[in-house]
Amino acid sequence: MNAITEEVAGALYRSGCIKFGTFKIKSGAQSPYYIDMARLLASPRELCAVVEAAANRIRVIMLSNRIDKLASIELKGALIAPSIACLLNLPCVIVRKEEKAYGVTGRTAGADVNKGDNILFFDDVISEGLSKIEGIKPLQELGAKVKHLLVVVNREQGGKENLEKLGYQIHALAKISEIVEALSQSGNITKTQANAVLTYIRKQ
Repeated sequence: MNAITEEVAGALYRSGCIKFGTFKIKSGAQSPYYIDMARLLASPRELCAVVEAAANRIRVIMLSNRIDKLASIELKGALIAPSIACLLNLPCVIVRKEEKAYGVTGRTAGADVNKGDNILFFDDVISEGLSKIEGIKPLQELGAKVKHLLVVVNREQGGKENLEKLGYQIHALAKISEIVEALSQSGNITKTQANAVLTYIRKQ
């Protein structure tokens, strides 16, 4: 168990981002846990911990890859992305879920997206990966290149593998299996709660 995983797991738990029980997720299925990354906004210390971990991971990526801008899609990823961009001194782009029909129209807000821009896409979690494609598409339509995607948590539901087949490189601060293992070892959750999540993952 690496230090980053333990730090992220602790930050998500202390801020109330990760909850255990029975939850209906976007697909309509039942899940034994739920991640609400917006809860980080109520816990500045934990928010900073996740932001710094993400920024450090992107710095490593930037050692061998040119990254011009950071992008995310509303809502959850977009709440955190500007803070990461600030630490990295990178322009930030937010992709709207729907095109704005008034004022400054279009699918993007923030920094301009120019042809040839190398953009790293950030989001809170990855499940099947479909929403990531939805978020990346408007950037590509504007001529940007998106190769790297970073998420806080990989829910281990095939999204990483699905997107890697399409040529993207997927990075995650932690896998959900690693998070529940860390929380179980620290005594924050019971072995029963951890096993329920691990069993759920194996069935995906």
